[in-house]
Amino acid sequence: MKNVAFGLGRGARASGAFAGECPADWVLTEPREIETSPDVGGTRPILHEVDLTGRRDIGAFHLRMRRRTVAVGGIVRTHAHDDRPSIVLIRSGEIIEHSAISAVPILHKAGDLTPEFGVGHKHWWENKTEQPIVLISTDVVPAATMDAPTMGVP
Repeated sequence: MKNVAFGLGRGARASGAFAGECPADWVLTEPREIETSPDVGGTRPILHEVDLTGRRDIGAFHLRMRRRTVAVGGIVRTHAHDDRPSIVLIRSGEIIEHSAISAVPILHKAGDLTPEFGVGHKHWWENKTEQPIVLISTDVVPAATMDAPTMGVP
């Protein structure tokens, strides 16, 4: 299967493959439909946020950092990053990502970083291990969602 990397979904790279990313031969040129999965067994407190409103003409946005714990058997629900850039650090454990831009599941291990952004970048994560997984995520979100963190912004 010969494919070309899709959009900005995996972020710009200087060279080579990085841990926790879709194998080059399985990156899709067009996003595929993926199943819709609910949030199951997890927490996601906000660790810190910065109000970006009015800075460099950005508009009403916040930069936030959260610690997400995914319980044994837990799921991070299906969500999109078409217009919500994010970077996730796998702090502990191993977690599987199911992505619309990868033909195969992606295994992320402790220490991996994964950028999430681009049209068609939709995915969900699952913990199939026997231990809780800790993720640190940073993202840019509309200021209005800061008062309602579960409304469409996982």
